[in-house]
Amino acid sequence: MAAKMNNKNLSLSPADTNSLYGEIKELIEQSRQQVAVTVNSALSMLYWQVGKCINDHILGYRRAGYGEQIVQTLSVQLSVEYGKGWSEKHLRHCLRAAETFPDRQIFYALSRELSWTHLRSFIYIDSPVKREFYIEICKLEKWSTRTLQDRINSMLFERTAISKKPELTIQNDLAKLKKERQLSPDLVFRDPYLLDFLGLKDTYSEKDLETAILVELQKFIIEIGSDFAFMARQKRIIIDNTDYYIDLLFFHRRLKCLVAIELKLEKFEAAHKGQMELYLRWLEKHEKMPDENLPVGLILCAAKNEEHIELMQLEKSNIKVAEFLTKLPEMKILEQKLQIAIEIARNRTKQTDEQKRIFPHRQ
Repeated sequence: MAAKMNNKNLSLSPADTNSLYGEIKELIEQSRQQVAVTVNSALSMLYWQVGKCINDHILGYRRAGYGEQIVQTLSVQLSVEYGKGWSEKHLRHCLRAAETFPDRQIFYALSRELSWTHLRSFIYIDSPVKREFYIEICKLEKWSTRTLQDRINSMLFERTAISKKPELTIQNDLAKLKKERQLSPDLVFRDPYLLDFLGLKDTYSEKDLETAILVELQKFIIEIGSDFAFMARQKRIIIDNTDYYIDLLFFHRRLKCLVAIELKLEKFEAAHKGQMELYLRWLEKHEKMPDENLPVGLILCAAKNEEHIELMQLEKSNIKVAEFLTKLPEMKILEQKLQIAIEIARNRTKQTDEQKRIFPHRQ
């Protein structure tokens, strides 16, 4: 009888079984993830080593066309032995990886965090600064390979405020992001914002735009950045017994600040600054938590008046102005527009720095 009682006491309840199952499942999933990371890293390092080996061999034979010839020959030999995974195209990816990331340790570290498909996208970005931008933001926001390619295709770097800064500033901001996971506002805010997914027709109101954004809120947040958390639509604030309404209110987790967004269907006007300043000061007084940074305002408008924006020194008021596009232009046209904007902004920065150097008393 006592033996039966002991056996009964040793039996597991459904709750105990479920708990044990949960622990074992977590161990299996962790192990699978570790194996996947190890396998991915080993494959990426193999491809890097293959690329370096071919490159070293080619450099040893300074003959015109030798590189093309050796890649073709190797592809045939390796494909016979190991299958179609070793095409000429793949071997050129390997070569490019070794050329783009000559430091083995840097490539190894990347291979522990990102897949070969991610890395393959990076190696065809010619600008080192732009490449570093995509690498760090990709790691931070844990982009899939498809999202990464979408961001590159939509020229995210050129649309981000940081692209209009001097190269040294870009490098410093990226270094802080890499080492301290510290994100600057210039890495967050963009211009223009691409809102083609809203499906708006030729004629629409600000209310239509706002409603469409809320209907497609997930896509909107993907476009503005994954760290934005939606808080309110038409946020009511009362100042001197007068009601005002902030179109959209978000919170940015990494910047640790409220972000007020105003939607304007017309060009940016001077009055928009005063309106946004009023909203930001109210948010600072009534909504900002002690451990948060000052609120930021983002005015999304149909078009920008560059000289207005420059003269009004909006940055000092924590206000950003950006265009939004509900219809995508041809990418060549968008690229030209963005490159012109970057050149204008950087030239303006150089002129300001030169003036400060010549007239230091004006600072």
